[in-house]
Amino acid sequence: MTYDYDVLYIGGGHAAHDGAAPLAASGQRVAVVERDLMGGTCTNYGCNAKITLDEAVKLTRERARVGQIVDGPLTMNWAQSQAHKRAVIDPQPQELIDKLTSHGATVITGSARFKDAHTVTINGTRDVTAEKIVIATGLVPHRLAIPGSELAHDSRDFLDLDHLPAHLTIVGSGYISLEFATIANAAGAAVTILLHGDTVLRHFYQPYVQLVVADLKRRGVTFIANANVQAFTRDQTGYGVDYGDHQHLTTHWILDATGRVPHLDDLGLETVGVQFDRHGITVNDHLQTTVPNIYAAGDVIASDQPKLTPTATFESKYLTQLFTGQTSAPIDFPVIPSVVFTSPRIAQAGVTVNEAQQRGLSITHNDLETYWYYRIDREPLVKSTQIHDAQGHLVGVTEVSDQAPDVINTLLPAIEFQFNRDQINRLVGLFPTMGYAAWHRA
Repeated sequence: MTYDYDVLYIGGGHAAHDGAAPLAASGQRVAVVERDLMGGTCTNYGCNAKITLDEAVKLTRERARVGQIVDGPLTMNWAQSQAHKRAVIDPQPQELIDKLTSHGATVITGSARFKDAHTVTINGTRDVTAEKIVIATGLVPHRLAIPGSELAHDSRDFLDLDHLPAHLTIVGSGYISLEFATIANAAGAAVTILLHGDTVLRHFYQPYVQLVVADLKRRGVTFIANANVQAFTRDQTGYGVDYGDHQHLTTHWILDATGRVPHLDDLGLETVGVQFDRHGITVNDHLQTTVPNIYAAGDVIASDQPKLTPTATFESKYLTQLFTGQTSAPIDFPVIPSVVFTSPRIAQAGVTVNEAQQRGLSITHNDLETYWYYRIDREPLVKSTQIHDAQGHLVGVTEVSDQAPDVINTLLPAIEFQFNRDQINRLVGLFPTMGYAAWHRA
């Protein structure tokens, strides 16, 4: 049979476009179907937008620390920060479309639903066929199933707020909750965080997490553990949250940050027999679903890999290699780091502290507040934990500091490629920089 395309991607995020562009450039007939903005959540109303808004937070934090070496106050201007974010982010979807089309790919705007294993229907009116189909639809915000759930907002709404409410209530304890609380607090809003349990950022080293939580509390953020949120309501002055044992909280804006779930609705997976559950789509070690010509990549997969942009990009590029015959091997994941963009940041890569304790590996804790480089901008919270195996290889790093992401990026090659002590000693970074300091400690 002759198909319209060799490969068709459903979804336009990193799990699709990072691999679709080079695949089209190789000569294959490629199409990308996207119902919303090209680039998906990360580009438009996730990572990129968040870190652009966070720039003002970073500047105000540093200005407050350095004190009298800089004259004049510095405060975050929400309206101007939003204008800056839109100037940075708004052009990106078209830039990605231009990249795809310049490489020879076709961009189709609309919603795709499977008709059979090789056919999808666009917006219910037009059939498109492909030899291979890649599902790359990502995640969507989870919604609490409680009365008044329609009164709450999601992360996309927060990142596009024209005016910051005086008081925000955030339900959740993960990345989105803590990062957005940091931004809103720095911009002058009162923030209350309602937790399902009593643990925040459970995938990160808890002693470091508690330092960040304590700092946010000192800045005025309120944390309510074991909140048991029961309903959202409208009040005369705004909104209300019923929680706990007949307790009520009045607020101006509610953010439901209780997680994200695989975007599988209306794809028609049952029609073609693609296996999935609430964790996502089942794939084998070649990212192949239970239907041989249908693959999946990115956050929509049921996987123990971190649901992060770098994971989606790596999977997308792997599929390009697979489809072009550059490899037939199973996907071999590298060390994928993770970071939460609070102030300070918490970043980690490789073996975690909890894993190291279970495996009996060497754990070194470093308090770095007095290390001269961190004293330049007077960072008050600077700690690092490094993990080595029995042969002395660096196998894991966790750090809490404003510069933690740069430290982890610097040390990542040593973890991925298992550098020994002699090899690490030959890595001489630029001086004076944080990269040099990171290698010096490794």
